[in-house]
Amino acid sequence: MNRDLSLEELEGRRWSVPAGGETRLMATVRELRRKPIGGLTVEDMRLLTRQDVGLAYLLPLAMEVLRVNPLAEGDMYEGDLLAAVPHHARGRSVPQISQRFAGPRDHSRRSVSRVTNSSASWDSASATRS
Repeated sequence: MNRDLSLEELEGRRWSVPAGGETRLMATVRELRRKPIGGLTVEDMRLLTRQDVGLAYLLPLAMEVLRVNPLAEGDMYEGDLLAAVPHHARGRSVPQISQRFAGPRDHSRRSVSRVTNSSASWDSASATRS
């Protein structure tokens, strides 16, 4: 994957400004889609992932960051990137998620499985504490 390309270039789709205007969040997302993916910050990846944008390219990058620092932090809280990744696994099996990843499928499946299982454990622990 060429990290010098933006999501717009990788996906081959350019988003235009809607006729009725757009929210600040969507303006930010649109701008981030123009930024080379190699220059995206943890916060950029967290925000785009939560908005379900560019996942085929962003999830492998996010997994690289999380392998080095599972509690990588964007602007919200420690571990917010980790929280964003399994957000997309809820209600889906690991193979369905890993099929969306670019890159070696087996490695992606193992990585998503580890993150998803960790998140499920945290969700269970949180529910019992509440």
